[in-house]
Amino acid sequence: MTAQRDGVGRDLTDMAMGGVSAMFATLFTNPLEVVKTRLQLQGELASKGQHAVHYKSVIHGLFVIGRTEGFVALQSGLPAMLGFQFFLNTFRLGVYRISERRGLTTDQNGRTSIFKGAAAAGVGGALGSIAGTPFFLVKTRLQAQAARAIAVGHQHKHTSTFGALSDIYAREGFKGLFRGVYPQIPRGAVGSSSQMVSFSYAKEWLRERNLFAESPIMLSFIGANLGGVVMTLCLNPFDVVATRLSNQEVDAQNRGKLYSGMTDCFVKMIRTEGAGSLYKGVVANYLRLGPHTVLLLVCWDQLKILEDYLRK
Repeated sequence: MTAQRDGVGRDLTDMAMGGVSAMFATLFTNPLEVVKTRLQLQGELASKGQHAVHYKSVIHGLFVIGRTEGFVALQSGLPAMLGFQFFLNTFRLGVYRISERRGLTTDQNGRTSIFKGAAAAGVGGALGSIAGTPFFLVKTRLQAQAARAIAVGHQHKHTSTFGALSDIYAREGFKGLFRGVYPQIPRGAVGSSSQMVSFSYAKEWLRERNLFAESPIMLSFIGANLGGVVMTLCLNPFDVVATRLSNQEVDAQNRGKLYSGMTDCFVKMIRTEGAGSLYKGVVANYLRLGPHTVLLLVCWDQLKILEDYLRK
């Protein structure tokens, strides 16, 4: 009976729950992703004071985009973002949940092990990031496209998610769909490890002190808030680099005109814009990741509770 309940069918269910939870959260947080993307591209390879500042802050960015392009623009790239989050979290949360059910993330006392938990979350995050790279590439380009008066970064001329995927494949081949995949791997691994371990530890700490033990939603809410803070600080540098590599213009040989790869991007950003450039858009990133993490992990926890109930 146990083998049947914990077999491949349940593993696939676990993976699907992660992807569905992420898509639900994305519906509410995509406008902040649009602002974050533009903040990360603003002043690209320009010294401070040597470029126009169209977006002064998250709130100002939301206002400027809404006023100039209409509020619909705040949902730019939504289908691509939904695709990215589905693939990322199908693997990220799925692998972690599968490992968790099999006791692979805990020590001999049943507590979350930092090393084991980080390893499970990191592997899932890396796999999910690779699978979702084509959608991250497209969502970045679509979200960067703006009215000329407030444009930042290279302006691609894609019209839709599937149109962009087709255009990129036609011009750059299959390899082109995975432009920017290298920073995606540490981005996914580091972000996932930091988020899931801090989330699990926070919930264990609260349970041990009998805080919110009778309120699963509050337990998930507080744990997810901590997970969002830790995750944002850890992944933001890789997120900026992934955004830059995804959006840059390519030459006739499909080579990036600004950066040759992840390391080159890191070096050029630090030399030209300063080390602080690695944390461009960090506030927008947290304001997105905070609510996104809460919605994602609370929804995920509730789906797990429902699944356990239905399997009794």
